[in-house]
Amino acid sequence: MPLVAGIDSSTQSCKVVIRDADTGALVREGRATHPEGTEVHPDAWWRALSEASRQAGGLDDVAAVAVGGQQHGMVCLDEQGEVVRPALLWNDTRSAQAASDLTTELGGPKAWADAVGSVPVASFTITKLRWLAEHEPANADRTAAVCLPHDWLTWRLGGTGAIADLRTDRGDASGTGYWSPATGVYRPDLLSLAFGREPQVPTVLAPTGHAGRLPSGAVLGPGTGDNAAAALGVGAQPGDVVVSIGTSGTVFSVADLPAADPSGIVAGFADATGRFLPLVCTLNAARVLDAAAAMLGVTHSQLAELAGQVPSGADGLVMVPYLEGERTPNRPLSTGAVHGLTLKTSTPAHFARAAVEGMLCALADGLDALIAEGAAVNRVILIGGGARSEAVRRIAPEVFGCGVVVPEPGEYVADGAARQAAWAISDQPAPPAWATGRSESYGARPVPAIREQYAAVRELVHDRPVA
Repeated sequence: MPLVAGIDSSTQSCKVVIRDADTGALVREGRATHPEGTEVHPDAWWRALSEASRQAGGLDDVAAVAVGGQQHGMVCLDEQGEVVRPALLWNDTRSAQAASDLTTELGGPKAWADAVGSVPVASFTITKLRWLAEHEPANADRTAAVCLPHDWLTWRLGGTGAIADLRTDRGDASGTGYWSPATGVYRPDLLSLAFGREPQVPTVLAPTGHAGRLPSGAVLGPGTGDNAAAALGVGAQPGDVVVSIGTSGTVFSVADLPAADPSGIVAGFADATGRFLPLVCTLNAARVLDAAAAMLGVTHSQLAELAGQVPSGADGLVMVPYLEGERTPNRPLSTGAVHGLTLKTSTPAHFARAAVEGMLCALADGLDALIAEGAAVNRVILIGGGARSEAVRRIAPEVFGCGVVVPEPGEYVADGAARQAAWAISDQPAPPAWATGRSESYGARPVPAIREQYAAVRELVHDRPVA
């Protein structure tokens, strides 16, 4: 039986899964952590990949490998392929002013949506390039090529060391701000607008393209961004909306046509199969649950138990969860807030409930935005670490206004990368039909009051002073 490897190089860790290429059966796996922070040297990802691969029994016996990686980050290389400076990650908001400036310079949000399907925010690579040019001109001058985290890892696995061999895919390229999903080509004029010149960028491969080979001879698939990989891993089809609650929160659907939302709420990304992946992203998702549990001094299971002890709406206590600023809405400097604090609501249970509901309300706003852009919603699939919370599962239908399907816990980004690797060596027109395991359905009566009280206060937040 041929084996394939899928790699998930996320913000927090690296996961490696080895699966049967025909059935998708898990054979072995490994995991290693990444350093914290929004600025990380790519060598840390390589060390984590090496350790996770070792734990997974190595890659010498696999026929193909693909990498799913955190989107948007900026990896700058010089002519010799050396890293110029630590990578700025998607959740680094120092380029917020650059995003605003670029939006204005091209003629406004609609001009950007028409050009590349998305309006720049601080997450996008193009804004980080502008920041680099303005704040670190010596590093900008050294930069001969710019790529994304998954591109860099794929390139390192190939081992050529030549920046001309950098490769990427449609899904990850669509989050740069200088590649158009609608036309399938780079926009060098936008690169020049942001950076003052055109650094080398990776060649964009087709969904089953080969990015190179490992020393063992294993094929390197094109890889993709984490959300596109998750969609592939969970087997999402047109009409499915995926809500992923990880470090960030994402709401995305598989579509046959590209999106171009001039409001900037919906990012018009591509997926890993040749279709499109309109997406809404929040910076604060599972970390809201982490913070609430830490503040209350409880475990995540205890947090879920507390949240179940008070009624829907937490008796009017509302959390606006902009703990690390926010991307949707575009409030990169905002702080979180709690409203409706009374003697009655001054309990751990009320705070727990408000934290869960606030996080879900932010994601529900994203679901509304997708629907407004024409997304069909046949089912909502809930995945990610936050989906393991019983409180999240049971409260989500009340907030979303519809039932949710929760697949059994899995490493869906790594699984999607593995599925892509299997597809790359299959000579088939579609990805292999792997089983996704048992799922559970959760339903509840919608409670519109939860979102109404959230909407009444979500703009009542303060901004941090600019450093």
